[in-house]
Amino acid sequence: RGFGIEGKALQYVAREIAEVQKTGVEIAIVIGGGNIWRGARAAGWDMDRANADYMGMLATVINSLALQGILEAKYNVYSRVQTAIHMAELAEPYIRRKAIKHLTKGRVVIFAGGTGNPYFTTDTAASLRAREISADVILKATKVDGIYDKDPEKHTDAVKFKELSYFDVISKKLNVMDATAITMCMESAIPIRVFKLDDVGSVMRAISGDTEGTLVH
Repeated sequence: RGFGIEGKALQYVAREIAEVQKTGVEIAIVIGGGNIWRGARAAGWDMDRANADYMGMLATVINSLALQGILEAKYNVYSRVQTAIHMAELAEPYIRRKAIKHLTKGRVVIFAGGTGNPYFTTDTAASLRAREISADVILKATKVDGIYDKDPEKHTDAVKFKELSYFDVISKKLNVMDATAITMCMESAIPIRVFKLDDVGSVMRAISGDTEGTLVH
């Protein structure tokens, strides 16, 4: 489906997370909101960019609550949603020390609302939170099975990279994460593994240090 929340896809993602959570790995998640709202639409509507970004942040909260609901109801995985924008009736406010405590207790923490500020991407929010909680790795789930030298959906001769340095990603202008997100990971030496979420068991393989996708380090 091009818009909204697809139930089967949501359950698939929750199942992948639940399988990894059983192994004792501490899991924190940052979800985008592109299935509900994309800020790029605002340009065609003459809408203020900041307002469009705030709408995107709210979309991530909807997705986060949906994932939390499935994780707990269907897979008995305890989770907490923490939002960068205060909305106490729905979720906890983001508090770094509290997030870390939840993780140590085996709860899945879902970070919603981006950074809480406009003009920052979901990738930057993920890099920021990863740095704050001292994450070992960022797993970026995408529609393709790694990083290519050009769009594999448009070019049949696209070449896949198994490994890249942070500098390579920036200098080659590869469409992985924005420069701010990549730089933040580079400064903290947090590796990034880009992989295809649709492949069953891909999250577990990525967590296990398999050769899944592309590793940026």
